Amino acid sequence: MTITPPALSVFETLESEVRSYCRGWPAVFDRAQGSRLTDEDGHSYLDFFAGAGSLNYGHNNRVLKRALIDYIERDGITHGLDMATTAKRAFLESFQNNVLRPRDLPYKVMFPGPTGTNAVEAALKLARKVKGRESVVSFTNAFHGMSLGSLAVTGNAFKRAGAGIPLVHGTPMPFDNYLDGRVPDFLWFERLLEDQGSGLDKPAAVIVETVQGEGGINVARPEWLRALSDLCHRRDMLLIVDDIQMGCGRTGAFFSFEEAGITPDIVTLSKSISGYGLPMSLCLFEPELDVWAPGEHNGTFRGNNPAFVTAAAALDAYWADGQMEKQTLARGEQVEQALLAICDEHTRLGAHYRGRGLVWGLAFTDPARAAAVCSRAFELGLLVETSGPRSEVVKLLPPLTVTPEELDEGLRTLARAVRETA
Repeated sequence: MTITPPALSVFETLESEVRSYCRGWPAVFDRAQGSRLTDEDGHSYLDFFAGAGSLNYGHNNRVLKRALIDYIERDGITHGLDMATTAKRAFLESFQNNVLRPRDLPYKVMFPGPTGTNAVEAALKLARKVKGRESVVSFTNAFHGMSLGSLAVTGNAFKRAGAGIPLVHGTPMPFDNYLDGRVPDFLWFERLLEDQGSGLDKPAAVIVETVQGEGGINVARPEWLRALSDLCHRRDMLLIVDDIQMGCGRTGAFFSFEEAGITPDIVTLSKSISGYGLPMSLCLFEPELDVWAPGEHNGTFRGNNPAFVTAAAALDAYWADGQMEKQTLARGEQVEQALLAICDEHTRLGAHYRGRGLVWGLAFTDPARAAAVCSRAFELGLLVETSGPRSEVVKLLPPLTVTPEELDEGLRTLARAVRETA
């Protein structure tokens, strides 16, 4: 496929220089369905990015679209602040019946602002309010959002520098295998907590991703997560799991922490919780942590009722019978085998892979290689992006609804892109 870069005049002259994804994918997209996007010139692309994990059920999923259209056509509430609506009730009932009760999770549900960083800010604010402390521990290579509180617990130096002010009240600790297994888990963290001269203020909470997506697809072992949960409980710190990108089935189970058998005190969800790419986020927490006063934390766009409609439809369609988890794990095995073959073919590049479910990373020693692979993949009709502190990882986030045939097509295209840039 030969792609001619479009005339981007209005984008280049009017839109801010902050735009990024469009630079790696120089096309003007017009339509999308399932796992594919089509640009205005009719070129088709397999989407292995899925809106950075916001489109787990694909583009314009027909089941969700029908529910949304029906709701709009009957003049259902669009904007509702935090008022009670039929759409919100239907979502809460579906979330309780399909997600919380089957997993014996007692969480209260809070609707913060509609984005992931809104959910993280609410979680941090709640943890500090409950514990009466300011410090929050995060981990190396973490990413939790672009607002100031979220940036304070984010590791990426480039993202942090954009804050323009000092980012305080956050302390980084080594993520799983950060020190290549040479130091026992949490040795440094425990020592700082014990030592009155360490300078570490007692933390209110610890925030963690079970798989660091933007950080390079770094997968925490179940035993590491269990040890972290135990440490938090022993030291009177709340455990916050940021499941914004890895939740909603991305790793197999609905919540990414289920495999470890832990129950976090607070959980943040966004991205694919609406099912359709509509802005929506949740902050979940144990009932005894619900110490908010009415209106103490609010936001104009908490009541995105169309998102409630598509979210309920997604839960009812995909999470009522357990089949989605099985399908995702099977698709994950298909990806793993393909990445193994690519790495075996290109041992001199130092390529290696890692991941879970349907989130995978193909890492290269030379960061320029990852960028070149993504660029060539785009030319061949596949959308993939880089991640990691040096952008050294090609990240794969196909929709969970991708067919085996589409997955095979995309993986063959990826293999070709690696081969042709080697």
